[in-house]
Amino acid sequence: MPRRDSNNDKNVNRKTHAKAQFKDAGAVVEQPIIQTLELNYMPYAMSVIVSRAIPEIDGFKPSHRKLLFTMYEMGLLATQRTKSANVVGQTMKLNPHGDAAIYETLVRLSRGYAALLHPYIDSKGNFGKAYSRDMAYAASRYTEVKLDAICSELFRDIDSDTVDFADNYDNKMKEPTLLPVTYPSVLVNANTGIAVGMASSICSFNLAEVCETAIRLIKNPQHDIMTTLKAPDFSGGGTILYDKSLFDDIYRTGRGSFKVRSRYGYDKTNNCIEITEIPPTTTVEAIIDKIVELVKGGKMKDIADIRDETDLSGLKLTIDLKRGVDPDRLMARLFKTTPLEDSFACNFNILVGGMPRVMGVREMLFEWTAFRAECVRRRLYHDMIKAKDKLHLLKGLARILLDIDKAVRIVRETDEESEVVPNLMIGFGIDEIQADYVAEIKLRHLNREYILKRTQETDKLQKEIEGLEATLADRSKLLAIIADELRDVAKKYGKPRKSLILYDLPDENVQIEDEVPDYPVTLFMSREGYFKKITPQSLRMSGEQKLKEGDALTQTVEATNNSELLFFTSMCQVYKAKASDFDDGKASLLGDYIPAKLGFDDGENVISMVVTQDYSGYMLFFFANGKVAKVELESYATKQNRRKLIGAYSGKSPLVRAVRIGEDVEFVLSSSAGRLLIMHSGAVNAKTTRDTQGVAVMTMKPGVTVVSVTDYNEGNFKNAHRYRVKALPGVGMLPIAEDTAGEQLSFI
Repeated sequence: MPRRDSNNDKNVNRKTHAKAQFKDAGAVVEQPIIQTLELNYMPYAMSVIVSRAIPEIDGFKPSHRKLLFTMYEMGLLATQRTKSANVVGQTMKLNPHGDAAIYETLVRLSRGYAALLHPYIDSKGNFGKAYSRDMAYAASRYTEVKLDAICSELFRDIDSDTVDFADNYDNKMKEPTLLPVTYPSVLVNANTGIAVGMASSICSFNLAEVCETAIRLIKNPQHDIMTTLKAPDFSGGGTILYDKSLFDDIYRTGRGSFKVRSRYGYDKTNNCIEITEIPPTTTVEAIIDKIVELVKGGKMKDIADIRDETDLSGLKLTIDLKRGVDPDRLMARLFKTTPLEDSFACNFNILVGGMPRVMGVREMLFEWTAFRAECVRRRLYHDMIKAKDKLHLLKGLARILLDIDKAVRIVRETDEESEVVPNLMIGFGIDEIQADYVAEIKLRHLNREYILKRTQETDKLQKEIEGLEATLADRSKLLAIIADELRDVAKKYGKPRKSLILYDLPDENVQIEDEVPDYPVTLFMSREGYFKKITPQSLRMSGEQKLKEGDALTQTVEATNNSELLFFTSMCQVYKAKASDFDDGKASLLGDYIPAKLGFDDGENVISMVVTQDYSGYMLFFFANGKVAKVELESYATKQNRRKLIGAYSGKSPLVRAVRIGEDVEFVLSSSAGRLLIMHSGAVNAKTTRDTQGVAVMTMKPGVTVVSVTDYNEGNFKNAHRYRVKALPGVGMLPIAEDTAGEQLSFI
C-alpha cells in the first residue's frame, strides 16, 4: 500500500511539472527591440548580404560559384554535355536551397538564355530568353549543359592553393570561397542582386576593353580609363546614349544611370519597322503591352499592327505603319513613351573581404588586381614548395650514385622491412623523406642511367626555384604576369562590341508631337456638357443640331483641328484637351459627353469652354460678390502637357461668368437689385495667379449679388453714359424705360 502511494505521488508531480512547462511555453516574454534586432534580424540580414545577393570581387555570388565548381568537379570543362538534372543534383551537395533555385541559376548563366556577354555554360535545349517575359525554359531533364571554354580561366590555378577552401553546409565537402579568375569577370558580365538594406547592379563591359584598361592601370595607376573603357556593352546589343559627364560620375562613384535604346530598321517594301535589339532592362512583352495601350488610348494613331516575330534567328519585333508615316519620327516618339528606350541604374556594390563596398571602376580594378596578385603569389609559392620538395628528393637520389651496390646490399641485408629506411639514412647520410623515396624506387630503375637522368634535373630545378623566389620578392614581376595573362584572355575570348555608342545625343527638350492634320472645324458646346466637332462640309449638309430634351447650345466657335481646348468647371478646375482628341461628328449626333470623356469628378459640370492655339489673351471671371478677376491665359499653359489643373479660379464667391477676351472690351453687369453697370475690362489689372480673388467692380448692399454678365455692344443703350462710372467700383444705375424697351437687351 505505501508503495502504491509513492507511485501516485510521482504521477501527480509529473503531471504538475508538465502543466508548468506548458504554461511557461505560452507566456509572453518581453524583449527590448534592440536585442530582437541583434539576435534575430541582423544575422538574417548579414546572411543575405554576404551569402546570397551581393557578388564578390571574383564576380560571382555564392550560388554561381557553387554551381560552376560542381560542374568543374564533374569534369564538364572538356567533355560532352550532360543532363542539367545531373548537375542540379550534384550541386545540391553544396547548395541547400533546392533544385528549382539551382536550375534557375544555371539557366541564367547559360548561352541559351543570352543574358551574359560571355556565358559560362554551353547549353543545348530550350533555356528561354532574357528578353522575353513569357518564354519559359524547359525542365532540367530535357536540357543538356557543360562548362564553356572561358571557364578554364576561372579554374586555371584552383589546384595550386590560390584560394581558400571551406566546408560545405554539412562539413562533408570542401568548396572554394572565391574563384581565381584570370580576368576581371566582375565587370565583364552583368550582375544584379537585392539584399537587405542594400542592392547591387553592375552593368557588363566588353572583355577586351576591360582587360586593356586593367593592363594600363597596372602600368599607370593614373590612366584615364575613359580612353580604353568606352562604355558598357550588353549581350542584347542596343544603343547606348553617351553623356561624358554622366559616365565620368558612374566610373568615379559607381552610382548613376544611363539610357539604352533599341535598334531598328525600316522595311520600305512592307512599310514596317523591325526592332532587333532592345535594352537589357525590359522585355518584348512589356514593349508590346505599352504600345498597345498607347494605340487603344488614341495616343499613337500611326501604328496599324504590332507582332512578335522572334524565331531561332533571334529577336524581331515588327510594327506595321499606316500610309505616309515617317518611321524615324514615330520611333522618336516611341523612345519617349515606351520601354524601347530605358535607363540602366548602376550601383557597383561588391563584397571585398566580406564587407560590402560601393566602388568606381578604377577602384574595382585596383581591388581585383590586388586579389589576383595574391592568387598568383600563392600559386608561385605553391610551385616553389613543390620544386623544393622535388629537389630535396633528387639530392637524396644523387647520393645513391656514389654506390648503387651499397644501397642494394643495405636493402638486401636488412632483416625487417621497417628497418630499410633507417638503414638507408645511416648508410648514405640522408633524411627520412629522401630514404623513403629511394626505398620506393623500382628494382628496374636501380641503374646508373635512370639515376643520372633524374639527378640532371637538379640544376634546372635550382634555377626554377631561384626564379620563383625572385618573382615573389618583386611585386612588379607579379604584376607583369597578371598583365600577360590578361593579354592572353583578351586574345582568346575578346569579341567586337555588341552595343553601339551614340555620341550625338538627341535634344531631350524637343517635344515630338503627333502629326495631326489641320483643317477648319466648328465646335459646339451645350449647357448639359455635350461637345461636337463638325467639319464645314458636314455642317453644310446637316440639318438641325440634335440635343437632349431641355438642353441648349451655349457656345459655337469656329476653330481648327489643332486648337487646344480648356474646359472650366464648377469645381474651380480646368481640364485641357485638343480638338484632334475628338472624332469628327455630325449635327445628328449628341456628341461627346465632356465629364465622362475627360474624367470629371462626381457632380462636376462644364461652365465655359475656351478655344486657343497660342494661349494669348486673358480670362475674365465675374463673381457674385461684384469682383472681377483678370488672369493671363498663358497661366494655364503647361510644359508637361498636364490634363487637369486645380485652382483654375477663385472659389471664394460663386462664379457668374467666365469668358476669354483677346483685347479689352466692355461688359454689362446686372445685380439682383436691378442695377446695371458697364465695365471696361481694361480697368482691371491682369494677374498671373490663377486663383486670384480679383478686384471689386460693383458695390452692392448686403444680400444683393451680381446675377448676370453680358457683352456690351454699341447701341445696346440709348443712354450708355448713365451706366458707366469714372472709377471702379461703382454702384450702378437702375435702368430707365427707354433703355429697356424693344429687343435691345434682356436681363435674366
